[in-house]
Amino acid sequence: MFGLPSGPLLDPADVLTHGDAPPIEEGFVVAALGASFLREPHSTGASLSGSVEAVLVAPAACLPLTRLASARVLVGRGLEGDRYAERRGTFGGNGGNGHDLTLIEAEALEELARGGVELEWEEARRNLVTRGIDLNALVGRRFRIGEVECVGRRLAEPCAHLQRLNRPGVLRGLVHRGGLRADILGEGVISVGDAISAHA
Repeated sequence: MFGLPSGPLLDPADVLTHGDAPPIEEGFVVAALGASFLREPHSTGASLSGSVEAVLVAPAACLPLTRLASARVLVGRGLEGDRYAERRGTFGGNGGNGHDLTLIEAEALEELARGGVELEWEEARRNLVTRGIDLNALVGRRFRIGEVECVGRRLAEPCAHLQRLNRPGVLRGLVHRGGLRADILGEGVISVGDAISAHA
């Protein structure tokens, strides 16, 4: 799968990409079954609160991400200074749902490392690294990061592009753990240490 939303790598008859077909809204990530998939969920009950461990931006596609203490949010665009807010990211050049903000759990990256694939927070290419919150549970929900109102749109499944920028094992190791794609609904600043909480 490649793209946002993830789409087919090969569509020789142009069935899915041309004609009267609606845009792809959902898809599957196909990965070989391995023992690492036969594990208990990372939490017994979905935790709907946590905190921001890192704020990261990159000025353009494929450039390294830089950690910041805080970043101003641009409603409907993303973090000030980030490639997606400036429409210079690899995906989502025209905006659309789920392109404002990406989040990933620190716990997911730690689990990936325990499986033998070291991935620095910057290499995960997500805007926020979180701790203590089940990001998968935020799909379709409104939540707050500090003073900033957001809505979870869909999982940020890993793609071949992410693996190409890093190392083998990243894509497979982050299936269903690649984080969350969200949209920003309100103005403000997101800072390291900010609380994250879902609306009841």
